[in-house]
Amino acid sequence: MTAPIIIVGAGQAGLQAAESLRSEGYAGSLTMIGDEPHTPYHRPPLSKAYLLGEFTAAQLAIRTPEALAKKGIDLRTGITVSAIDRATKRLRLTNGDELDYAHLCLATGARPRPLPLAGADLDGVFPLRTLADTQAIAARLPSASHVVVIGGGFIGLEFAAVARKLGKAVVVLEAAPRLMPRAVTPMMSDFFRDLHIAHGVQVELGASVCALLGEQGKIAAVHTGDGREFPADLVLVGIGILPNAELAQQAGLECQHGIIVDACSRTSDPAIVAAGDCTARRLADGNLLRLESVQNAVEQGKSAAAALLGKERPFTANPWFWSDQYDIKLQMVGLAAGCDRTVVRGDLAARKFSAFHYRGRTLIAVDSINSPEDHMPARKLLDLGLSPAADELADLSRPVNALISR
Repeated sequence: MTAPIIIVGAGQAGLQAAESLRSEGYAGSLTMIGDEPHTPYHRPPLSKAYLLGEFTAAQLAIRTPEALAKKGIDLRTGITVSAIDRATKRLRLTNGDELDYAHLCLATGARPRPLPLAGADLDGVFPLRTLADTQAIAARLPSASHVVVIGGGFIGLEFAAVARKLGKAVVVLEAAPRLMPRAVTPMMSDFFRDLHIAHGVQVELGASVCALLGEQGKIAAVHTGDGREFPADLVLVGIGILPNAELAQQAGLECQHGIIVDACSRTSDPAIVAAGDCTARRLADGNLLRLESVQNAVEQGKSAAAALLGKERPFTANPWFWSDQYDIKLQMVGLAAGCDRTVVRGDLAARKFSAFHYRGRTLIAVDSINSPEDHMPARKLLDLGLSPAADELADLSRPVNALISR
């Protein structure tokens, strides 16, 4: 009998690893363990379509239990792994059970970074990461009037857009001097600040939250370090995530800002791979790269499955992301940090353009606003290492796709 493989984590990365193992011909015992009570589900709609009533919980499901069973994937939900014994290749579960493995895939995901302030546990203060989080927010939203969002990243801004669509008074408090500072360039930060202001959101930059005040156990106001008070009956905390790497760290795997993996999702233990938000990928230059995206989860899941089967499938494509806010779709590819020149294709005022970011003469990233016709060709340009001239990109009569095949 083929030795058993166990996948710890039932999110996008864990599911991809399981299905890739089956599609690559692995016929042995395959178990996937998830700490949530659900089958694998799509997370991106949680901060948008689900809260607007456009998705049901059933529609969020990526695979049904029946579909997984048909592929011979034994899904066990509502179970947490408490320890990995690498010497005996055995998992200990919080329910007292133990499971033996030949190979292990860690896809333990991440959790919201907690707000380190008194009052963070008041009724009406929420993170937004899981289906349970979103269901709790959805139950509170109809009765909320004043919404405060702490954190001007993707999750916070997507939720702010939803709250405004639902007619709530919304304040966004961002400690940094611009929105989405880790993810986008200053130009794109300004674009989204103006977008939210135009929709009636009060955007406060450089706003450090110092206290959450309650009345009778419920959130009532948020105070900032400069002495201002913002009334609130619902607070969304979106200040980043922390990789769930503790299980791996306790087992002695190499960890730093996540479980360290190579381009093929291999950890420091030959019998263990890791994929998704729990990982930090070691690059060829020795630096670590943490990516939090569906693409990363899927591609690392594929790489992890291949590695378990003795194959090489490195994840080398440029990272891509997206965000939906109001009627704006932002599609990003590459990492714009360190760019020193930007070429704009299209019309900022019309909210339909792409920003091509260069470091020297090398194209390193592209941000597209309502321009899907630019995004896919941009991904190809970056993956092929092509850097068109500025005048070629700015010429709207020439499709970006034409710059690939010339």
